[in-house]
Amino acid sequence: MKNVLFILICLMGIQTSFGQEKKGKTETVVITTNPQCGDCKERIEELLNYTKGVTFAELDLVTKKITIKFKPSKISLVAIKQKISNLGYDADEVKANPDAVQKLPACCRPSGMEK
Repeated sequence: MKNVLFILICLMGIQTSFGQEKKGKTETVVITTNPQCGDCKERIEELLNYTKGVTFAELDLVTKKITIKFKPSKISLVAIKQKISNLGYDADEVKANPDAVQKLPACCRPSGMEK
């Protein structure tokens, strides 16, 4: 009987430790960007939510901040910021790729960045 109880306690401990490891594998960051409209919001969220390693991305147009949950083992924060830049938007200290900005619809270009 003691052996059965010991095995059950060990199994519960193993299960608990696996559950804790999964929590630490996802990071949440908030990135400041420069969207202009709802189309920008859709464009940015679609790119990020379909990026391998990103589990959640939501842009608040009022604050111009993107909340992103991602798995650092799959994608780095630097790579996420570069993807946003290559889409034509700033991502904190990473400025928007000028060529990508020119490809955005006119309503989505930041002031002073028109053709």
